[in-house]
Amino acid sequence: MAKSEETTKAKAKTKVDKTSYYTKRGEEDAKFEQQYKAEAEEGEKEFWKEQKDYEKDLKKRDKKAYKAYKKGKQDAYEEHYSHCDHHCHHSDYYYYHASYYYHGYHQNYSKTQLRYGQTKVRLRTPRIRIGF
Repeated sequence: MAKSEETTKAKAKTKVDKTSYYTKRGEEDAKFEQQYKAEAEEGEKEFWKEQKDYEKDLKKRDKKAYKAYKKGKQDAYEEHYSHCDHHCHHSDYYYYHASYYYHGYHQNYSKTQLRYGQTKVRLRTPRIRIGF
C-alpha cells in the first residue's frame, strides 16, 4: 500500500508541476507578445500564425496543459490591459489576438477594424419554387 500511495502522490505532484509550468509559460508568452514589434507586416502575420498553431497543437495533445497555458495568458493580458493606454503602441494583429484572452481589448480591436478577408455584407436572394 505504501507504494501505491507514493505513486499517487508522485502523479499529483507531476500534475501540479505541469499545470504551474504551463501557467508560467502562458504568462511569459503573453509578455513577449506584448513587447513584440515586427519589422514587416508579413513577419508579424507569420508570428501570430505560429502562436495560434502552437496553442492549437497543445490543445490537441493535452487539454489540461492548454487550460493552464490559457489561464496564464489571460492573467498576463488582464494585468497589461490595466496599465496599457495611449503610450502602448500595439499592432492590429496584437489587438485581434489579445481580445481572445481578455475582452477589454475587444474595443481596441473593434476600433482598428482588422478583418481577415471577412465582410459583413449579407445578400438576400429570392426563393424560387417550382410546383408540379
